[in-house]
Amino acid sequence: MTDLDLHLQRRLQRLHALSSYLRWLAVLGAWLLIAPIALWALRDEIGLWRDYFTWAALRYGLASHRLPALGLFFCLGITGSTLLWQGYHSLRGISPQERTRLENQLRQIEKLKPEHPLRKWLSKF
Repeated sequence: MTDLDLHLQRRLQRLHALSSYLRWLAVLGAWLLIAPIALWALRDEIGLWRDYFTWAALRYGLASHRLPALGLFFCLGITGSTLLWQGYHSLRGISPQERTRLENQLRQIEKLKPEHPLRKWLSKF
């Protein structure tokens, strides 16, 4: 492997790590912004569930409060998809399609000004 290939590989790994960090930041943002609002809207139902929990009560409570339920399901969905995405890449490595996408993204970043923080961060080892 030449130095140029090694340099490209390191930059792709850094870009993949950045993508992973941004995904987890989006998950954290969803849980910090959306979930508390949804749970606050469900506070009366949660009180009932604590006293008399049944699956039917959970189902009808979420069905009657669709927007808060959608917010909670969004938080769960984005968390699950991020876990699956990261688990897949941890176990199987970066797929050829993902590598091509990262290379294209790297080319777009290289078109930025040299003093751009993203370009500086990707170019240092």
